[in-house]
Amino acid sequence: MMLAGVRVVDLGSFITAPLAAMMLGDLGADVIKLERPEGDPFRRSRGSSYGPTFLAFNRNKRSVIADTTTQAGREIQARLIQRADVVIDNYRPSALKKLGLDPEQIRASNPRLIHCSITGFGSTGPHQDRPAFDSVGQAFSGLASLFVDPEHPRAFGPTIADNVTGMYAAYAVLGALMERERTGRGRRLEVNMLESSMAFIQDLFVNFTRTGIASDKFARVSRSQCFAIRCSDLQLISVHLSTSDKFWRSFLTAIDASHLSADPRFASYDLRVFNYHDLSIVLGETMASRPRDEWAIRLEAADVPYAPIQSISEALNDPQVKALGTSVRMTHPSEGDIVTIDCPVLADGARPRTVMQAPPQLGEHTREVLRELGLSGSE
Repeated sequence: MMLAGVRVVDLGSFITAPLAAMMLGDLGADVIKLERPEGDPFRRSRGSSYGPTFLAFNRNKRSVIADTTTQAGREIQARLIQRADVVIDNYRPSALKKLGLDPEQIRASNPRLIHCSITGFGSTGPHQDRPAFDSVGQAFSGLASLFVDPEHPRAFGPTIADNVTGMYAAYAVLGALMERERTGRGRRLEVNMLESSMAFIQDLFVNFTRTGIASDKFARVSRSQCFAIRCSDLQLISVHLSTSDKFWRSFLTAIDASHLSADPRFASYDLRVFNYHDLSIVLGETMASRPRDEWAIRLEAADVPYAPIQSISEALNDPQVKALGTSVRMTHPSEGDIVTIDCPVLADGARPRTVMQAPPQLGEHTREVLRELGLSGSE
């Protein structure tokens, strides 16, 4: 396993820090999740102590309970940090010292430690101590403006800001681990949701600073010539033609619409971008004549980039997903079988971690880990 021998202490809750720690655990790190007696808030869902979101972001970890408001709990936390290679938290800057996590003291106690703190807005600036969740990060960064209809405003969609922030945190930790191999020194890392979300859509910011044109929710899809189309059976299909005339010509042939190449509105790529909305309507009318499966056969034969717009259930049971072994089944001591999405990385043709551990019960490994820290059963 790539990170065998690396010990990670996950001090986080909700998504960002737990996701970053889980990604390291997927690569073989020993991840210890330090929880308060009440546990991660996402453990609680609809009367259960194992909410689906908790299960999604906390596999391959060991759970230790410690009340860090007490001296004994702080001592456990300190011992874990002293023996860790990586510590990840997602507390606001003002909360770190209150919780006994002063970055300078931590560095002094363990100079090789890589300490990654995840915040909403960073550790400087007027908003550094504001609370932040996913929708806040999406809104502040400009990301939400690409989804929300200003005429009918409504929040929707997955936790994009949370997820990309956790991924950037894992990316930073891996870089610091690599550097430590050369220098022997740890690092104090900071990752925030605002900048991570902006970096996730950095092409839109570069486009604005270069051209002065602010992208809206159709800018990227019009340039990329992406279309979502309803077929005769009311099923949806996605087509992505990109900038290549090759795919445009193949697509028209596949849908029996070669006459559109002579339409002055669509005669070139630039015109198709400019008249994107008209083209979307025309394609929708054309493809409303056949069911999705028929279009899929034609588009595949013509080598057109396309996919059915599948539901979560359809995607999970798709033959391609099954062939890849994307979903994995784990057995939980109290929850039974849990199906999750495996680490999407192959190393020499195999997943980095051969054994997948189910998300832990609250405090399941407390005694085991405390013994590793040198504490006796009575202590």
